[in-house]
Amino acid sequence: MTRKSRRLALIAACGAVLALALGLILSAMSGSIVFFRSPTEVASQVVTPGTRFRLGGLVKDGSLQRGPDQTVDFSVTDTNATVQVQYRGLLPDLFREGQGVVAEGTLQPGGVFRADTVLAKHDESYMPREVADALKAQGRWQEGKGMTVAPASQASESKASEAQPAPAADKTLGQRSER
Repeated sequence: MTRKSRRLALIAACGAVLALALGLILSAMSGSIVFFRSPTEVASQVVTPGTRFRLGGLVKDGSLQRGPDQTVDFSVTDTNATVQVQYRGLLPDLFREGQGVVAEGTLQPGGVFRADTVLAKHDESYMPREVADALKAQGRWQEGKGMTVAPASQASESKASEAQPAPAADKTLGQRSER
């Protein structure tokens, strides 16, 4: 075996080991990555009953009903479809009708989503991508309101950040001014 062929064999072996390690990492992560689905996806039977997933949308106005023992029933909508949600536990402080929410749980055979975790939006400008697209299609979207739209199919607990303006340049010195 020549020196060149040994070097190529070593590079090929290292590449195979890296590919195997990457494959193992991705397969391990696939079980822990959870994206949220919109009520339209749930209503169109994309999700089978008993599947664990996250449901994201807006809490429908007038749908919040509190029951005994911290049970709460409400509906999540994306203005195209609505899914009834049942939850037992304490709701986040920011939870209210007309606001964004992500609920994690399972879809029951009757079409009711049984949540075991409810996450409310973290500020006044967050909006799931699917809900923003639905509002734009209906003409109810208001540009310039400082709304931050989450990337499609991402969990909502990732913090939406508003764009910060770049520091102003000092025109006389040609340098950035520090504020």
